[in-house]
Formats: sequence, C-alpha cells, structure tokens
Amino acid sequence: MPTLIPAAGRAMAVFEVFARERRELSNSDMARLLSLPESSTSDLLHTLHSLGYLMRTTRSRRFYPTGRLFEVARQIAENDPLSTVAQEAVEQVGEKTNESVFFGVLDTAAVKVVAAQPSRLPLRYIIEVGSRAALHASALGKGLLSLLPPEEARAALARSNLRPLTQHTIVDVDTLMAQISRGHKRGWHEAREEGSEGVYGLAVTGLLGGQPAGISVAGPADRMKKYHDAYLAALIEVRDALMEKA
Repeated sequence: MPTLIPAAGRAMAVFEVFARERRELSNSDMARLLSLPESSTSDLLHTLHSLGYLMRTTRSRRFYPTGRLFEVARQIAENDPLSTVAQEAVEQVGEKTNESVFFGVLDTAAVKVVAAQPSRLPLRYIIEVGSRAALHASALGKGLLSLLPPEEARAALARSNLRPLTQHTIVDVDTLMAQISRGHKRGWHEAREEGSEGVYGLAVTGLLGGQPAGISVAGPADRMKKYHDAYLAALIEVRDALMEKA
C-alpha cells in the first residue's frame, strides 16, 4: 500500500492557500492558515522559494507564487494524456459501430469535445474536436450532469442557455433532471433529435483520473434505433475498459 508523504501534501496546500487568499502572505500568515508551527512553515516556504516557486518581496518579506508553477502546468497540459485516451476510445467505438463517435468533458455550461471519429457512412452526423454541445440537448451532456450532485447539475443547467434547438428539445429543468436521473439509474443516456433534427445520440459516462468524462455515438435516428443495443454494448465495453463508474 503506498505511503502518503505529509510534506508533499503541505506543499500543495501552500498553493491552495495562495489561490484562496489572492495576496502576499508572511510566514506567520501561512502558518496560521495551514495550522502549522511557524518553524515548519518557514522551512516549507524557504524550500519552495529556493526552488523558484515562490518570490519574496524586498520590503515586507512576504511570499507569493512565481509563474513557475503555471509554466510547469502549461507544459504538462500540452501533453495531456486525456487527448490520447479519448482518441483511442472513439476509434475503438467507431470500429465497432461505424457511426460518428465523440468523447467529451464538462466545460462550465457545455460539453467540450476533446476527440472525435467521424462515420464512414454517407449519411452521418459530424462534430469536430473543440466544438461544444448543449448540456440539455445532448446525450453526453445529460450523462455528465448525472455525475454531479443534483444541486450542482441544476446550477449548471441554470448557467446554460436552455433554448429549443429542435421541436424535441426539452427546456424545463425539472423534466430534464428527471430524465437525467433515469439515465443514471439505467447506466446510459439518450437524446432523441433534441440537439439536431433527425439525429439520435447515445452516451455513457464515468470518471477518468477523477474527472467526469463520456463517450457518445450519434447518427441518423432510424439507424441508431435499429442498432441501439449493439451500439450501447460497444460504448459500455470501451467505457468500462477506460474509466471508473461513478
């Protein structure tokens, strides 16, 4: 069983305190906010300062983070494994279904598409990486909302633009919440021509590295309904191999 290193936790807590306080802090300030002895806090801040993660003001001798942590995070983000995992997921589902597949994550008040695999069939649904889908009108949006506590899901819907995209779009929050709850209980979600006329979407969701994420198949409604069970089985198989259920 791995051992937790308290010093590592305290180092990360320092940055969380700065993020919350949004101001320069003295050693005694930080000690109080972390509930640590001043001597231990002094060693911690000195170490981070020596490594270039903190700067210290000349006059007040207070600490504040430098841009180094941001730069490290930026470099990590440029090689985010999420994109690789997401692309592998859509390719696997695409091979099994030959429908358009996309992988998305929650992005404030919408679904952000981070990977997509278009169908090779002449009649298909097209969505591109970087585009955003409506939370209330997409199977994946409902699936991602189902991973949140109900009050947070309602708040996310309230922040989004609940406008009708087709004649089938649901814009009543209570109706949407009931639909999201049903989908969560059965383990999959659907959007029946709610985001685009003639398009039916299926989605499954889970946690990837602790982050809510999901995979969706979308295509012409008649074809999607005909192969519903096979498509759903493909989604679940790939989801279960990559993500934790929530």
